[in-house]
Amino acid sequence: MAQKPSIPKGTRDFSPAEVAKRNYIFSIIKSNFEKFGFQPIETPTFENSETLMGKYGEEGDRLIFKILNSGNYFFNKNKIELPESIEVLQSNSAETISVNELVELNKFTGKISEKALRYDLTVPFARYVVQHQNEIEFPFKRYQIQPVWRADRPQKGRFREFYQCDADVVGSTSLWQEVELVQLYDSVFSALELEGVTIKINNRKILSGIAEVIGASDKLIDFTVALDKLDKIGEDGVKKEMVEKGISEAALEKVQPLFNFTGTIAEKIEKLSALLSSSPEGMKGVEELQFICDNIKVLGLDKSELDLDVTLARGLNYYTGAIFEVSAPKGVAMGSIGGGGRYDDLTGIFGLKNMSGVGISFGLDRIYLVLEELNLFPETVTSTSKALFLNFGQEEALYSMKTISQLRKEGIKVEMYPDNAKIGKQFQHADKRGIPFAVIVGGDEIANNQYALKDLASGEQKKVSLEELKELLK
Repeated sequence: MAQKPSIPKGTRDFSPAEVAKRNYIFSIIKSNFEKFGFQPIETPTFENSETLMGKYGEEGDRLIFKILNSGNYFFNKNKIELPESIEVLQSNSAETISVNELVELNKFTGKISEKALRYDLTVPFARYVVQHQNEIEFPFKRYQIQPVWRADRPQKGRFREFYQCDADVVGSTSLWQEVELVQLYDSVFSALELEGVTIKINNRKILSGIAEVIGASDKLIDFTVALDKLDKIGEDGVKKEMVEKGISEAALEKVQPLFNFTGTIAEKIEKLSALLSSSPEGMKGVEELQFICDNIKVLGLDKSELDLDVTLARGLNYYTGAIFEVSAPKGVAMGSIGGGGRYDDLTGIFGLKNMSGVGISFGLDRIYLVLEELNLFPETVTSTSKALFLNFGQEEALYSMKTISQLRKEGIKVEMYPDNAKIGKQFQHADKRGIPFAVIVGGDEIANNQYALKDLASGEQKKVSLEELKELLK
């Protein structure tokens, strides 16, 4: 019996219509990246394991797909009974590892796997910058649109293979970069006709300042992780979690204003200034936020809205300044569709210190779902050929192919049905493909240098010249 075909869990096939829609999003993101001066780079699908391991925390390391080294690895059955060690063979060479070492999977896989699929685009980018630092002109504005892989548990909206669309600037501490990235978000969403997107902004220094002011600097992570859940578990739930993490009732009283942090951005900044007046780091964060927000207010946004969200705490161990998160329009049940922030030492993990950077990403799959739900994909995105030339035999087919060649040179998408089949079958093919026109060529049309163009939606048919055909199909 033939094996039933399948694909690995957490991966997907994409139909022609889905690929066309994804390419539509890709093209808009890419064109805007380049409009803002970002240059494309690509990095390998897989990296040396040592490049990736240890960069994402213990949980992240477990989600990295390892690649088995070339050669045949197997356990020596004669040694498997020994309690002290197990012998691992590759081709004609052998290496002995302890049983205790074997129990730790990462240590064991290190013996048989030297490479791994990339987990994200950020660490490979950091490696790229350090490796090519003498060739790069800083500040370096790069974008990358490539797939990544994570050995995560597949579920709705979470896949093991997916694309990331990143734009980063390294080698500059200027806050004008953050201003431009907010504009870049707005430019992309405007081009996608996606209105009502909220670009949330916060600053790591503000979160650190708040923890300092309430006397919980040693519990910064616990404090911010709980605060980040405010919209999910409510004020009481957040306070309960903070108390369980050892944050005092007195500290909670000081942080009370955060639970009802409303108003305009200017009003929120004024409240933060009062709350953080005793924290130099917190006030530095306020200054940075004010610079970004004030300049965005002057420059304006087209279809997006900027909002200050003091509960935003994504990537706390990673970001050092501004933090961004993008929310879908109200009424669309979707998580964040983008995010990013400022990092002061991206390349430090590879030995190049003091290389500040800032970057953002677009969540392609979620943006796709939002556009689909709001019916924002243009009809032309999924259209294939503009016309199908029907096939009535050798002479008619040759006449059609000469015309098709001319139309294609004009950038018009057309094709011919390959077989001399029944006309009903050819019309049916065009209908199923969503092709709007059929071109009929018979002896009369050839004799008069004409074409019978049929609108498959209305059924209307008329004879046209080549020039008229070009105009109608453009």
